Amino acid sequence: METPLIVTDFLEQARTHYADEEAVVATDGQRFTYDELGERADRFSAALQERGIEKGDRVAVLDPNTHYHLEAAYGSMQLGAIFTPVNYRLTPNDYEYILSDAGVDAIYADYEYVEKIEAIRDDVPTETFVTNDADAVSGEWEEFDDVLEEAGTEFERPELAEDEIITINYTSGTTGDPKGVCRTHRTETLHAYLMSIYHEITSDDTYLWTLPMFHVNGWGHIYAVTGMGATHVCTRGVDADTVVSAIREEDVSFLCAAPTVLNQLIDYYENEDEPEMSGSKQVRVTTAGSAPPEATIRAVEDRFGWYLKHLYGATETGPLVTISDAKRLIDDENRFEIKKRQGIGVLGTDVRVVDEDGNDVPRDDQTLGEVVVRGNQVMDRYWNKPEETEAAFNDRLEGYYHTGDLATVEENRLIALRDRKKDIIISGGENISSIELEDVLFDHDAVADAAVIPAPSEEWGETPKAFVVPSNGDPSDPPVSAVELTEYTRDRLASYKVVRRVEFVEDLPKTATGKIQKYELRQQEWDGEERMIGQG
Repeated sequence: METPLIVTDFLEQARTHYADEEAVVATDGQRFTYDELGERADRFSAALQERGIEKGDRVAVLDPNTHYHLEAAYGSMQLGAIFTPVNYRLTPNDYEYILSDAGVDAIYADYEYVEKIEAIRDDVPTETFVTNDADAVSGEWEEFDDVLEEAGTEFERPELAEDEIITINYTSGTTGDPKGVCRTHRTETLHAYLMSIYHEITSDDTYLWTLPMFHVNGWGHIYAVTGMGATHVCTRGVDADTVVSAIREEDVSFLCAAPTVLNQLIDYYENEDEPEMSGSKQVRVTTAGSAPPEATIRAVEDRFGWYLKHLYGATETGPLVTISDAKRLIDDENRFEIKKRQGIGVLGTDVRVVDEDGNDVPRDDQTLGEVVVRGNQVMDRYWNKPEETEAAFNDRLEGYYHTGDLATVEENRLIALRDRKKDIIISGGENISSIELEDVLFDHDAVADAAVIPAPSEEWGETPKAFVVPSNGDPSDPPVSAVELTEYTRDRLASYKVVRRVEFVEDLPKTATGKIQKYELRQQEWDGEERMIGQG
């Protein structure tokens, strides 16, 4: 028997079996059961319908990780409206582009970000504006809780089909205008199933929201955690003291954290005389994308006592397509080597690394190729961008999403991400992985953060340059010199890979999810050049 896969079923599952159990711990300490969360979502659905929102309309949500985000998401999707979460760290111009590009009909925005929407309000098609503290903002905004109270719980539910678009997630926009990634009920549902399996989510889990909910719908956790009847612990940003306190007080068992967040927690642990980093439950933590340094993994597992998983993917893929948690392949000797890899493809997912002709690269862990993916969790298309969609699925290999990431493959088909296609450094005809250089720099005690990019070189075409955040935070007086760092890399790398230039900085440009925006660094470095690649 075939039944449609519909994302609102996740909330219905929790309401059916866990109605009286705790669903959400709000940022202000309020607590909601699944029955209460469901009722608030129903009221938001009714309120939107009263304001003319119909199936297929777009509803934007601009919010840190609060209970309002969850209520607005499910309230929108129950109407068949397309849930459009938005990065809360963007500029007014960015919001103007996204709201206009998606044709957003209604927006809920947290009070902290209303001012950015007010600045472009007259330039977007949006007509309904709701916030969670109308008294604290300027402009005509409706109060979320008042809207719910006045609406009641009755609304007309449309018939939903699994192949219909239900959410648009905009990419980070590190290389230009962001693209709207269209995901259907089916892609979201199957991806949430994968997350439930590989993150081993159960009803007695308590999940701490350190990962932005807007980012690929919180990697699908707004569905998976809800559907399993686990508890959401909300936050307003990441602060190490708050995170550790929440882990202990709420007995958190699961969280996600970018490598930069893990490093913040390590610094906190060391500066606070090694406090307890968990409650009564074993803590699982997942990080994503480029691998954290081995020293970070070792600290998290051996000093915190947590269990770390490393996943890989993109907004376009859900994101989960590979994971490092290949337990049967891990032993004491290779534990860190495997956990630093992006890992093996997850169930129902065809992950390949191919050369420019679309052929699989040899499993020698040396030959670079592009990661391409085919699976049920991969996006439907880009919103209103047919040419970009066509290119994304048919560049080297027809029918596969092309990630733009370069990787190698070893004998067990575990992939290791080496670089972005656009970030590879070609110096004197030799390919250099910036990630390999960054990994070496991270091992130096005087380096708190680092990003390596190609810099123009008359001799070599390109040469590696490192932007380094010193451990003391003072780029004018770092505890190590540029020459010393160059020699440090020389002792650990092939001669052609040595970091030739070092610039100390206070911080690095990053997206809301902790990705370093190398595009900004490259633009800065290649300013005045005819092109942003060298002729090496």
